[in-house]
Amino acid sequence: MKRKKILITVFAFLGLLIVFFVIRTLTYPFTKMEKVSKDLPKIMVSDSSVYRLSGGIKIPTVPSGDSLKFDYTSFDAFHEFIKKEYSYIYQHAESFTVNGHALVFKLKGTNDDLKPILFLSHMDVVPPGSARIRNTQENIFRPKDKPGTAVNTIAKEWDYGPFSGAVTNGKIYGRGALDMKGMLFALMEALQNTIKSGQQPKRDIYLAFGFDEEVGGELGAAKIAEYFKNKGLWFDAIYDEGGFILEKGNLKGIDANVALIGCAEKGFLSLKIKVKGLGGHSSMPPSETAIGRAAIMMQRLEQNPMKPMVIPLMRNFFQNVGGSMSFTSRLAIANAWLMESVLLSELSKNHSTNALIRTTTALTMMKGSDAPNVLSSEVEFVANFRLLPGNTIEEVKKHVAKATEGFDVEVSIVDNAREASKVSPVDTKAYTIMKSSLNHVYSDLLITPYLTVGGTDAIKYQELSDHIYRFMPIKINNSEQQSMHSTNEHISIENYTKMISYFEFIMKNYDN
Repeated sequence: MKRKKILITVFAFLGLLIVFFVIRTLTYPFTKMEKVSKDLPKIMVSDSSVYRLSGGIKIPTVPSGDSLKFDYTSFDAFHEFIKKEYSYIYQHAESFTVNGHALVFKLKGTNDDLKPILFLSHMDVVPPGSARIRNTQENIFRPKDKPGTAVNTIAKEWDYGPFSGAVTNGKIYGRGALDMKGMLFALMEALQNTIKSGQQPKRDIYLAFGFDEEVGGELGAAKIAEYFKNKGLWFDAIYDEGGFILEKGNLKGIDANVALIGCAEKGFLSLKIKVKGLGGHSSMPPSETAIGRAAIMMQRLEQNPMKPMVIPLMRNFFQNVGGSMSFTSRLAIANAWLMESVLLSELSKNHSTNALIRTTTALTMMKGSDAPNVLSSEVEFVANFRLLPGNTIEEVKKHVAKATEGFDVEVSIVDNAREASKVSPVDTKAYTIMKSSLNHVYSDLLITPYLTVGGTDAIKYQELSDHIYRFMPIKINNSEQQSMHSTNEHISIENYTKMISYFEFIMKNYDN
């Protein structure tokens, strides 16, 4: 009888706990999607703005990671194109270069007491790849040619040449259409429209365009930031690339169009690990080779990643998107105090969501013997880590030291390591105006802060503002997003036109 009473008590407690969980889930204050009831303004397509972006794409501004081998010819051509097509801006705003090829524009405001705002983009693009073009429009610009001169380019399965700037079926094709010439030209169009409207902003507006973001940004963005710092500038807001508006169904588990505003970005660390062993002929191998030891360490790193955690920024994200997720997910989010481990376990199963909750480990390079029958006495591999805010480079080094414990190794840093960025707050004018502008251009958006997992030029400007936001205001699906740095990169004319309207709204209404 006593045992029966205990069981009844236990089941009653579990029943009450379940009821509590369900009620808490149903009443949890998930952010509601902002419904825009008014008719959105009709955004007119400007053929001239499309022409300008198309022309800019035709100039192959591909940078070099080696400053001594950097060919500036195409960047000089790009400067001339910008100067010709936006002569009105050059006439009515300040313009200058930093470190020879970085472009900066300044539109003077009426109140010198207000901190300026800064919009970022970059001129450079990644190479187009190699394979064949499926369409005859193979135009590419070479320094000795005029824009539009046809040459026999090779590119991986492009429907139109990677530097053709082809405009067809409502889209603009070419390397840089999304990353980042589309945003660069949208900013120039927005600034030109703002100037032509006769509405002078209250605070100064800056545009800054680097020329080597794709290879680290040390010659472009870093030098611009240094210039601004030396001038004593402090910005009320800095806007750069980052998140997008993902179409409904393209963010796993979320049933809404979601605008992902990057309020922070992950850090970057690549470690080269050299493993020592006994070399010689493969006919008499030792019981443990250098490459075998390396394999053990790589397995340790992959199977034992750094611990996951829900940082405050992502907790805010889940509160915003949770209302559009399944009941099971809402249950875990609403009762995270007890079920956070369950939530972390589920998020860890998908590579996209896993990147949002931990410092990730990616084994990217390996080098051993150059012959099939030779044992190398030294094997090296590279592990790339993307640091979650809250983790540090020193912590990652200790994590790697534990994984390589017991082996004779040398560990060194490769490339430019950087800590994760600071996290920008959302209770600011700079963030609120982004939401207002989005609701001016789009309807029925779920707008949320987010963690940018890739690197941007914005990281170079951390000493110039506490309000740095990474977001490109275009609505895309996974297929369009995957065209960045890949084949058939393109932007729809609708997205490009709305992006112009978005930036123009911020420039004109930041202080209204």
